[in-house]
Amino acid sequence: MGRRVREPLSPPDTEHPGLIGLLPPRLRGLALIARFDRPIGWWLLFWPGAWGMALAGGAFARWELLVLLLVGSIAMRGAGCVYNDIVDRDLDAQVARTRARPIPSGLVSVRVAAAWLVALSLVGLAVLLQLRPLAQGVALASLLPVAAYPFMKRITWWPQAWLGLVFSWGALVGWVEVAGGFGPALWLLYAGSIAWVVGYDTIYALQDREDDALIGVRSSALRLGRQVRGGVALFYLVALAFWGAAIWQVRADQLAVVALAPAALHLGWQVLTLDPEDGTNALHRFRANRMTGLLVFLACVVVGT
Repeated sequence: MGRRVREPLSPPDTEHPGLIGLLPPRLRGLALIARFDRPIGWWLLFWPGAWGMALAGGAFARWELLVLLLVGSIAMRGAGCVYNDIVDRDLDAQVARTRARPIPSGLVSVRVAAAWLVALSLVGLAVLLQLRPLAQGVALASLLPVAAYPFMKRITWWPQAWLGLVFSWGALVGWVEVAGGFGPALWLLYAGSIAWVVGYDTIYALQDREDDALIGVRSSALRLGRQVRGGVALFYLVALAFWGAAIWQVRADQLAVVALAPAALHLGWQVLTLDPEDGTNALHRFRANRMTGLLVFLACVVVGT
């Protein structure tokens, strides 16, 4: 007998259950495996690239590139999720929050998922070809760390740090495309983004602590234990420090650094109101980083312009 296909319910953290529910089952499976129902992921991938462009002074002059970066973020975040689900299909089947995903539920086969991965990657390639050669090279250099990410949770307690390297890569691409090269401000911006990703993804990982512990998956949320709120606060402080230093490199003015105040207040609110024992609370604080990304972008626009 063939494998029984079970139509997955909307994931508990979906943001568009009604829209996704209108799709035929097979198309719904493709949308779910690419996380189109959870746009927070592509916003978090997009913002560092937008920061790099804005701090380099290209937010207005290259507005069309911002649109391309968003399209590329949607496609490549989707491709990354499909690849991750292919690699993690056995682990996903053991975790309550992920066992209804399209591959472990049987709605999407591995072969179809692989074809979908190629299609999404071609969209990303179309965006890549619009960039200058140096920026293209920087973007292509991300493929190796992206490919390695799904395995990090098996070998380190800090897979969130590796995700930070990957999800912050857009800062390198955006800056290089506008500035034509590298610089100290870029590396400081990138380092701050990595710390930010570790902070917010630790919050996200709070939802899976019990299941992760049972099946042997590692995460910063498990490693930090009872100190998880303090750990998130520390990573957010490090992020703000690096972002402030990046801004100082571009404009050595105390008022310029003050542009980060709204983002700092927002991150402080996340930490103060975080309940590590409440998965819904953690999910809401994680999603709030969409606003953090916007606030840092506005700071970079003010300083870079």
